[in-house]
Order: sequence, then structure tokens, then C-alpha cells
Amino acid sequence: MGSDITRTDVRKMRNIGISAHIDSGKTTLSERILFYSNKIHAIHEVRGKDGVGATMDHMELERERGITIQSAATQVEWKDYTVNLIDTPGHVDFTIEVERSLRVLDGAILVLCAVGGVQSQSITVDRQLKRYHVPRIAFVNKCDRTGANPFKVKNQLREKLALNAVLIQIPIGLEDKLEGIVDLISMKAVYFDGDQGTELRYAEIPVHLKEDAEKYREELIDEVSLFSDELAEKYLAGETVSEELVHQAIRRGTLAEQFVPVMVGSAYKNKGIQPLLDAVNNYLPNPTEVKNYALDLDKNEEKRELLADEKGPTVALGFKLEDGQYGQLTYVRIYQGCLKKGDELLNTRARKRFKVGRLVRMHSDNMEDINEGTPGDIVALFGIDCASGDTFCGGGVNYAMSSMFIPEPVISLAITPRDKKSADQMAKALNRFTKEDPTFQTFVDPESNQTIIKGMGELHLEVYIERMRREYKCEVDTGMPQVAYREAITRRSEFNYTHKKQTGGSGQYGRVAGYMEPFDGDYEFVDNIKGGAIPTEYVPSCDKGFREAVKKGSLIGFPIVNIRCVINDGQSHPVDSSDIAFQMAAIGAFREAYAKAKPCILEPVMKVSVEGPTEFQGNIFASVNQRRGIISSSTEDGVFSRIEAEVPLSEMFGYSTVLRSLTQGKAEFTMEFERYGKVPVSISEALIKEYDEKRKKEQK
Repeated sequence: MGSDITRTDVRKMRNIGISAHIDSGKTTLSERILFYSNKIHAIHEVRGKDGVGATMDHMELERERGITIQSAATQVEWKDYTVNLIDTPGHVDFTIEVERSLRVLDGAILVLCAVGGVQSQSITVDRQLKRYHVPRIAFVNKCDRTGANPFKVKNQLREKLALNAVLIQIPIGLEDKLEGIVDLISMKAVYFDGDQGTELRYAEIPVHLKEDAEKYREELIDEVSLFSDELAEKYLAGETVSEELVHQAIRRGTLAEQFVPVMVGSAYKNKGIQPLLDAVNNYLPNPTEVKNYALDLDKNEEKRELLADEKGPTVALGFKLEDGQYGQLTYVRIYQGCLKKGDELLNTRARKRFKVGRLVRMHSDNMEDINEGTPGDIVALFGIDCASGDTFCGGGVNYAMSSMFIPEPVISLAITPRDKKSADQMAKALNRFTKEDPTFQTFVDPESNQTIIKGMGELHLEVYIERMRREYKCEVDTGMPQVAYREAITRRSEFNYTHKKQTGGSGQYGRVAGYMEPFDGDYEFVDNIKGGAIPTEYVPSCDKGFREAVKKGSLIGFPIVNIRCVINDGQSHPVDSSDIAFQMAAIGAFREAYAKAKPCILEPVMKVSVEGPTEFQGNIFASVNQRRGIISSSTEDGVFSRIEAEVPLSEMFGYSTVLRSLTQGKAEFTMEFERYGKVPVSISEALIKEYDEKRKKEQK
């Protein structure tokens, strides 16, 4: 069905995400939002038989990501505004996913538990929102639970996250006595009547709360007067301040990221959700109020601001792939221009042109075919061959929405399918995952013939193995995790090598002389040949030979980096010299000099950040030191402390389990690749011995 729906006014559009610490009620809240906006017609309880994400136990739950509702971006209508709700993963191992999801968001709802308050992952999520300048509303959920204290949570937002958090509502009753909320802007009590809180009843503020309400309203007006001169004047003159003025001031402060409105409620008890949706419309930005940039690939990745304007050349980002029953579905956020059926677009990463065939908008359980998408909109394309994070451009521009830099994977695992059926499914799964996530790579090891997967961390690979099991019913056995070591030389060393081979007919002859030395990049080849000692047509053959030799070092069989090979002399034979002869000469020369250049082993060193309660700081310090870690800084933030350290990746296996038991499960860590560093002698010797034994076994 073609779409005849009226086009969404870009100013009445919101692209928002819900971010939270595990188990703060993200899924329950999403379920309620869908229900109140008439997207679903019955509420399903998360813990019930038909529960989606949270029926899993804790470890499984951590692997479930974000909103577990049929699709990655679901669209709801609320009071003639269009709200796109976007799934956001919260884990650093999925760096690339997090970046893309946050880029597509214009605003966010930060959900906090009224009992747990600001937890470690709330801190991580907040850091990401700040890094990408995403304005947010805070929603203190679970006010019906024993021990709930939204006032404490508001103070934690100010202390731990340094946010200018101000209550714009207070609860009527708490714990099992939660009845409704007081709206401090309209100074009315709001009750949520009916079976599922669908009927809003406005009433006078209960007498016992009058004083509190006055006090918190005073605080609110005082804070927002900074964002509106008109409001400040009226307030100082003692005149009544209109609700509209307060809304405008809150919006201004929120968009400038200098104010965070705090709302309260309980998603489970159906209290406080409709006002939260109103706040999304009132305070979060529309696509024209957010600055988005693309990098111009024709002009050395120069920054270009994109305008949410229909007339500009089309620029859109494919931020999520999903394998649907009808084939690959690509979710696309349009940043500039329109996306029409039949348009020809360029995928700027793959340098491929394609025609927009089927264009759909996700509507609750079904898809609706549409003819065009407007700027700021989130739509889905069918059946186009692309990877997650690709940019699609029209109108002759060549932009990329995210830089082409993709971090190198630092950890690998060998996986073997358990049976024939799993083997077929494994190939399908790996093909899809590598498209979805460029930091996840796979290859077959030519020596052991095993399939190897590589990624950004233990959790990263665990999640993909888990997904193979669930989504593809594919059971695999995994080998020991393998660190991506490198070899390098530590001093200059000369070579002068002659390759001679005489068989029947013409032989092979080539002599290569020069030196190798440590160098700051991966590999460099320098040609210093004078007077044609090696004919120019054979110089590239020497480079080819050296390139072949650096693929595998002789210490532990890993690639060699930080090396410069210089040739300055040599000799050829009029008949017996050939391309292959000089390649072999270069390989021989390399091996001869490499042994004399004092080679060493390098290992990936990770930047590790551990966050946990200060009482466990000593245990955390000890656990990092035991792992050859070097602590670079530690900061105490009230009851929480954060420790930054550099630790070799090989020592970090299984750290999450150790950390959990040391800190009663209260600390968590994130790590990302920092640099390659030299391996200590004792470990280096053990690695070389292990490699020699492995080679001897293979030769037998």
C-alpha cells in the first residue's frame, strides 16, 4: 500500500532513545509508551510468561541489549507529534554500535531506579550522552518499590554526574502508597485512573504536600529563570509566571545541555508515563535543532554541516541491519534531502550505486510502504546490499557520516561447529555479523584450518557466540582466546644475501644487500640503489619479498611491525634473474638479518577503567597490579571511585568474574585498545617455547 499519510512536520518530530542501567525498567517503560500511544493494545509484563527480555537471568540479561520490542526503531504518535524510539546498546565492546545509535538520537530519556539511583552503568551511559551532546530528561522509575527515594536520586544526578538536575514533579506518596504525582509547573495533582492508568485526573494538591510543592516549585523557577529574561523579570517582580514561559525556559536549558528536568513515576504501576511523553514533545529537540556533520570524502574528510532541509542533496545513514522474514532490512536516518522510491543513491563506503526499491516505515506490528521519507525521518530500506554504518548520498555529493576509521580487533577465538547443520548455519551467521559490525572479523587460519573470529573484547565475542546459538540454532565449541601479538626488531641489522638455484634450463639468481631498522609505522621499504646494481624492474620484487616475510615472524609466528627495510646494493644475472628470484633473495636476506636485529614480542595493552564503590578500592588496586597493570590515575567521587590503568590484554581474560567476586558484583570495568607494548622477558620466553613445541608437533 502506498502511503497517503500527511507528511510529518519536521518540527513535530522527535528521535529519542531510552538509556539506563541494567534492570532500571527500560523494557517496562518502552512497553507502556507503546501502549499509551496506541501502538499495542495490551500490556505484557516483562516477568510474565510472554515476557521479552527480562525473563532471562542476570548474566543473560546483560547480554540482551536495549529495548527488546520487535524492532530497532519503532515509531509512535503522541498528541500529533511523531516520536521515533531507538534501541541503544550500552556496552563499550560495541563501540561502533554505541556511536551509531547515539548519532541517530536527538534526545534521550535517562531512566533511573528510585532505589538504586545513579549506578555504574548510568555513569557510563551519561558519559556517552555527554560525549555526543545528547540532551536528556531524567525519569526516576520504580517509585513504588520499598526504599524508593527520588529526592536522593536527584541529588545523586547533581553530585555524581554533575548535571543541573531539577525536579519538575514530586510523587504523591511513595513505595506501596504511590498514588500519583504533583506537576510543579501547573501546580496540580495528577492521578492515573482506570485499570491501566489511561484516564488522567487533575485535582488540587493534597494539603500535606502543599508546602513541599511550593518549596520545590520555588527551586524550579529559580533555576529556569537563568534561561529566560522575561521569566526572571516576572519572577523578581512577584508577578505570576505563565506555564508556557516555564516550558520555554526548560526547553532552552535542556537543549543547551545546562538543565535536566527530573520526572518521577512507576512504569510497572502505570503512573507518570503520559506526562513523560508530553515532556519529550515539550523539551527534547526536533531534527532541525541538532547540529549534524558529515565528512566530505572528496575534500580530505572536511566537516560539512547537514541541514534538515528537503531541497539539499540526500544524505542518510544506515545505522542498523535486521534479518527480517523478507530479507535484509536496513534502518536509515535521513539527515538532509528526501529519500524517494526509485531514487538512485551512492553507498560511499562500498562505492556502489543502487536504486531505492521498497521503502517502508515501521508501524507497530506491521510495515507500511511509503513513497518518500523526509529529513529527520527514520525509515527502512529492503534488499539493499550494505553494511551497518554505511552512508547513502544522492545529488552527486560524496559524504561519510562517520569517519572511515575502524579500530583493529585485538582478541581472537577459534570456533568449530559441532555438526554439519551447525556448520552451514555458522557460515550464514558470520556473514551477517561481519556486515553488521565492522569491528567483528572472521577468517580461516591456513595452518590449522580453523575458523577464527576477532573482536574488541571477551564480551564482544561472547555475545556473538550467544547470538549464533539463539538466532541460528548453531552450536559451536570455542578454543582458547588468542591475543593478537606482534613481533618487532630492536636494533639495526645489515644483510647481504645471494639467492642461487641451478636446475635444468635457466636458474634463479639475485643478490640483495642493505639493512633493516626500527621504524615508527608498520612497514616501510626504501630503495637506495645506485648505478643500477639491481635493474629497476626487480626493485618492486624485493619489496614484495619483504612484505611476504613480515607476515610471519620467526619468534612466535605473528606479523612483524615497526620495521623499515632499505636496499642499497645487489647484483643480477642477464639470464637467470627474474621477479621470483629477487623475491626469494629478499625473503632470504630478511630472515638472515631478522635473527641479528634482536627481535622482540609486542602485545596489545588496553586502557582499562574500573568503577566501583570506594570500600573495594584496595581490592581493585591489587587485582590490577597482579595483572601487570600500571595504574595511571584514580579518582574518588564520594562513595564511588574510578581507577584508570594500562593492562596487557593477555592478563584480562576472565577479569569480569574475578572483579565481580572481589566487589560483591558492585564494580564494573570497560577496556579499549591503547597501544602495543613490549612483553617482559620471562613471558616472551614462554611464548617462544610454546610456539617451538607447536611447530615440532606439526612437523611430526
